[in-house]
Amino acid sequence: DIPVVFTAVTDPAGAQLVKNLDKPGGNVTGISDLSPLADHLNLIKEIVPNVKTIGVPYNPGEANAVTLVNLLKEKAAPMGLEIVEAPAPKSSDVQAAAQSLVGKADVIYVPTDNTIVSALEAVIAVGTENKIPVFSGDTDSVVRGAIASVGFDYFEVGRQTGAVVARVLKGEKPGDIAVKNASGTDLFVNTKSAAAMGVTVPEAVLSRAKKVIE
Repeated sequence: DIPVVFTAVTDPAGAQLVKNLDKPGGNVTGISDLSPLADHLNLIKEIVPNVKTIGVPYNPGEANAVTLVNLLKEKAAPMGLEIVEAPAPKSSDVQAAAQSLVGKADVIYVPTDNTIVSALEAVIAVGTENKIPVFSGDTDSVVRGAIASVGFDYFEVGRQTGAVVARVLKGEKPGDIAVKNASGTDLFVNTKSAAAMGVTVPEAVLSRAKKVIE
């Protein structure tokens, strides 16, 4: 009987938090942070034009990560891109998963997967050592060493979630409040990492970036 408002959940329906995004029902609603995957794939192609295969380390036990991989496959196929999976059930498996992509993937994409992001430095190290560009699903990972991403400002996602909480506190039922995807995305670019991984970021990308790490 206590209302629940979630935030930054990739696939609320897939995670069985709600049955329907438009009409959640029950006592739960919130904000999704489903990544703008088409934007990510276009960004990767813009920076690495000859890309054919994208390696994706992910935790197959994390429902949100599985959803992202499946959506990536759907969006990549029409673009002539192949997704190469690299399962990593635990943080300690991440380096081996990234290493398994050497020779199989032109670039590595780190989705918003808690397991992989917690060991991001291991993926960055593999990418740098083998000159495989590493991209990410969130901008915080660009600050930590990925080349680029279009992602949410999670401070603003918090504000958007707070607005939902306010509606509940004023008497609305969570089940009557539609689940919305977070709004507002920023482009972050790390030119230092790009150089270390053998990539030159086009000026057209740099000119659009909200933040450039040099």
